[in-house]
Amino acid sequence: MSKRNMVDISRDRGVSIMRLNNQRTRNSLCPDMRTSLAAAFRHAAEDKTVRVVYLTGAGGAFCSGGDLNALRSQQSSWEVHQRFRQLGSWLLPFLQFEKPVVVGLNGYAVGGGIGLALAGDVLIAAKSAKLMSGFFRLGVIPDFGMMYTLPRLIGLARAKQFLFGNGTLSAEQALELGLVTEVVSNADLDEVCLKKAREFAEGPIRAMGLAKLIMARSFETDLSDMFLLEGLGQALMQSGEEFSEGLNALTAKRPARFQAQTED
Repeated sequence: MSKRNMVDISRDRGVSIMRLNNQRTRNSLCPDMRTSLAAAFRHAAEDKTVRVVYLTGAGGAFCSGGDLNALRSQQSSWEVHQRFRQLGSWLLPFLQFEKPVVVGLNGYAVGGGIGLALAGDVLIAAKSAKLMSGFFRLGVIPDFGMMYTLPRLIGLARAKQFLFGNGTLSAEQALELGLVTEVVSNADLDEVCLKKAREFAEGPIRAMGLAKLIMARSFETDLSDMFLLEGLGQALMQSGEEFSEGLNALTAKRPARFQAQTED
C-alpha cells in the first residue's frame, strides 16, 4: 500500500508552515501521519533556510490523537513496542529541535494530539480549541511525551487532575493554566501565529536552540550543573556571529540582523 503525505508544507520566508491534513480522521496520528511528520521535521532540521516552524492543523481539529485502526490491529506487546520505538525516533528529535516551534491550536487536540502540541515552544489557541484527555477512558497511560511535558508546564497535581479525570480544557482554561500564551479568534489564528513565527525568525535562532536544549534539563539538573551548562553555552555563543552582530547592533543603536549571520 502506498504511503500518503499528510502534512502540507509551505513557506513564509524563513518560516516552514506544517499543516496536518487528514481531515477524514480529524488529523489522527495514523502511521502515514507519523511518517509525514517525521519527514517534515527532519527536513526542517537539515534546511538552513528554515529558521522557525509553525505547526497547525487543517479543518476543525488540530489532532485527534491515536489512530483507532492501529490500536485495534496492533495489540501484541511486540507491535506496541515497535510502534513506540518508531515514535521515539522522531518525537525525541522534535522535543530537542534546535529551532523555535510555534503551534496554532485550530480546534480539538485529543490524547496524543495534546502531546504533539506540547512539544512546541509557544502555543496559541483559537477560541474553538479544546484539549481533551482520553487515555484512561481507553485504559492506557498518557504517551507522546505528555508525562514529561505536562507536569513541567502546569505542575504535577494539576496534570494528574486533568489526566486522571479524562478532563477537557477550553482555550480560555488552557490560557489560565499557562499551556497557551494567547487565545484569538478562529479567523485570526494563522495571522497571529505567523506574526509570532516571523518575529522568532528574525532573532538569534542558534542561541534560542541552545537555550531550548539547556532549559529542557532544568528540572532534573542541580543548580551547580545548570550554572556550568549556562557558562559553556555562553562560551559557545559569545564566540559566534550572532553575539557579534547583537553587540555591534546594540552599540550602533540599530536593529540586529541575525538572519544574515546564519544563512551560510
